[in-house]
Amino acid sequence: MIKRICLILAVVGALNWGIIGFLGVDAIGMLFGGTYSAISRVIYALVGLAGIYLIPSLFSSDDDK
Repeated sequence: MIKRICLILAVVGALNWGIIGFLGVDAIGMLFGGTYSAISRVIYALVGLAGIYLIPSLFSSDDDK
């Protein structure tokens, strides 16, 4: 369950970075009151923690869910 949540957060982060790269718009910041608003920073932090949590799965041959 935690791995699935982390994957969702990682996808949200990747989509946000894609939107920034292609359109120059920070979607998370735009939706939640600016890049430096408290809620945006919490979301960015959660995306970062999710990415850190998923690092070991890069080196694992298991396909557990």
